Amino acid sequence: MKKIIIHSVPVAVSIIWLAACCQTLNPIELRGPGFLKFYLILVTGFYISVFCLRFFGEALSKLSFYFMFLIFILGIVKLIRGVSLDRPVGILFCILVAEIIMIVICTSVQLKNKINK
Repeated sequence: MKKIIIHSVPVAVSIIWLAACCQTLNPIELRGPGFLKFYLILVTGFYISVFCLRFFGEALSKLSFYFMFLIFILGIVKLIRGVSLDRPVGILFCILVAEIIMIVICTSVQLKNKINK
């Protein structure tokens, strides 16, 4: 339950920002800079929560990985939409590459911990 609450905080903060600043709850319909701000708030907050859990000795659960992949899929959907509309997507692409690296790091640390136990 604690992990759900910790991972829900960045999601709630990004949704509140989305509602307050952009007057919408649908991040897909945002234009470039607005979506990038939303996505950076979401990604940064989520990975801070992941590293806080790791710092306090908690193992990452399947729920953490589901959150990671759902956030990544949101970025992929927006990337595909941007490419199909012929918009510049370089910054989003770089964020997604960094996110892939973070997912690989978290997965490898989790596997290393399982092997050592």
